[in-house]
Amino acid sequence: MSPSPRVRVAAVQPRGYPFDPAAAVDHICGATAEAAGQGVDLILFPEAFVGGYPWGLAFGTAVGGRTPAGRRTFGRYHDAAIPVPGPETERMGRAAAAANAYLAVGVIERGAARAPGTLYCTLLYFAPDGTLAGLHRKLKPTAAERLIWGEGDGSTLPVIETPFARVGGLICWENYMPLARMAMYGKGVEIYLAPTADDRDRWQSTLRHIALEGRCFVIGCNQIVAKEHYPSDIEILDEMDGWPDLLCSGGTSIYGPLGETVAGPLLGEEGILVADLEMGDIARAKFDFDVVGHYARPDVFELRVNECPLGVPASDVVGVRPRAAMVTADPISLY
Repeated sequence: MSPSPRVRVAAVQPRGYPFDPAAAVDHICGATAEAAGQGVDLILFPEAFVGGYPWGLAFGTAVGGRTPAGRRTFGRYHDAAIPVPGPETERMGRAAAAANAYLAVGVIERGAARAPGTLYCTLLYFAPDGTLAGLHRKLKPTAAERLIWGEGDGSTLPVIETPFARVGGLICWENYMPLARMAMYGKGVEIYLAPTADDRDRWQSTLRHIALEGRCFVIGCNQIVAKEHYPSDIEILDEMDGWPDLLCSGGTSIYGPLGETVAGPLLGEEGILVADLEMGDIARAKFDFDVVGHYARPDVFELRVNECPLGVPASDVVGVRPRAAMVTADPISLY
């Protein structure tokens, strides 16, 4: 019997660079090269790493009112977001190509064709040849995130076919959306990416549950962010007065398809988790549970996913193989 293929993955837990996309991309290039030196096939960076996850800021907003200083700060945050594609994505693509690895990075995106004034929390996928292989825009920003980010649509729910595994995932609390998870499982995800801004212990339970439910490997990735990482001239820094100096302590971790801990969680420090994933573990884990296979009841339950871009009539979109496509003409059954 031939040995199961193994995939070496890396999850990078960096310090934060809020409002400083150039520094964040510099870090990506350096850490990607470092991970490449360990022979990795796939590298993941956290949610909103480029552009920043603005812990503690309310942008001068209360119900029924916004302040001029809050609007100016949002304008600065908007300027720190990146176009996709653009100069920053070109640099990240070159880093992926130099590493000969797949690279997934959480960014704040601006300039989307249908909504150029709206920001999106986006996960970008780069192939080893440096091309942008796909992107996912967060479907549902959580709580106050809705003040600053728009909602993605069903056209950006890719699972990327790689030589070693099907790679896809969701961002932070999207992972609490059962039907979104089922969409990923239905597309055959084997390495499930879950970049986040949640450093609480209970988040580890979520990652472990996804691994058990999907019988897949799960990579959770977060960053270390402190008040001192913010530019000192942000006008509304007083909004953070009640917050601790350490705003996010990380928690990057990797779980196997039976919920076992493969690496981490890494807390309170920067670092890179590297792990070898034995892909044969997935089939062995599905022996007694396959959520979209022998443990499914398609005669009772059906999930339909509309993968048309928001505002585009289905008649204008060419339908192709639903389970492999980022965009399909009609809602689809995943069973």
